[in-house]
Amino acid sequence: MNQVDYLRISLIDRCNFRCQYCMPEGAELDYILKQQLLTDAELLTLIQEVFIPVGFTRFRLTGGEPLLRPRVVDLVEAIASFPQTQDLSMTTNGFLLASMAQNLYDAGLRRINISLDSLDPDIFDQIIGNRGRSRWQNVWEGIQQAYHVGFNPLKLNVVIIPGVNDHEVLDLAALSIDKQWHVRFIEFMPIGNSQLFGDRGWVSSEQLRQQIRECWGLTESQVCGSGPADVFQIPGAKGTLGFISQMSECFCDRCNRMRLSADGWLRPCLLNESEQLDLKTALRAGISTAKLREQVKHLLAIKPEINFKGRDTGTIGVYSRTMSQIGG
Repeated sequence: MNQVDYLRISLIDRCNFRCQYCMPEGAELDYILKQQLLTDAELLTLIQEVFIPVGFTRFRLTGGEPLLRPRVVDLVEAIASFPQTQDLSMTTNGFLLASMAQNLYDAGLRRINISLDSLDPDIFDQIIGNRGRSRWQNVWEGIQQAYHVGFNPLKLNVVIIPGVNDHEVLDLAALSIDKQWHVRFIEFMPIGNSQLFGDRGWVSSEQLRQQIRECWGLTESQVCGSGPADVFQIPGAKGTLGFISQMSECFCDRCNRMRLSADGWLRPCLLNESEQLDLKTALRAGISTAKLREQVKHLLAIKPEINFKGRDTGTIGVYSRTMSQIGG
């Protein structure tokens, strides 16, 4: 396996959208109470005294929706200021981004992923569960502002859902042609919502590539990512197309990440709930950060076993948390 140096940090489990594949309609979600969230000070202590010393140098801020976290710009600035931080990025739904993009960039954020599952406002609103209020334009303005500010790469995350937005594959892929935008097609994962789209809720990456290949051609990109995406390019395009194929093309052998939930649980594998560490409770109980480092080191040592244990069975298990509660 790759060296595990990448930590995805959920700042909050709440979101101002309710996307079907992340927060299933009708599901009752028990949101984390404010006092159960890691405080800014606790999170920064864990990053500086536990995660950085054991080799983590790359951090991605997620949610829920991370821009709902109070003082999120200050948190970005603090993490970016650590000399060991080699990369700091964020995944957002973009709804609040237009007014915050410049401040986030000035604070040290340089890379951003924005969810955009449709170019049709009506379909977009259907996917996000808008409850009567259109939000596509706000997200589009957030994308444009992030591009204007200078985020590079600017990535657009797309989940293709059969019968909902699968007819937009070429339109979404075309966003990579004229601008240095990087579109990432992500196979739907049944984490805590396996009944959502029946027995086939996802479209394989190869099917998507074949559609694009027949229209424009498709070559392997010279711009390679360090994450799970297989990166391709439409000939002559300024941007790239990435395919994250966790359902059809297992990439457990090159996983380089762990996930920290907003309430302080460290999860070594997205598809497997075993061997999680409750760092927040330990920290509040007075357990030293030196002891916590040793526990995280042990988890790093056994991560390959955890990953490969879950590669065949993880997606059919019963999960205590939805994707929004894990942090994606």
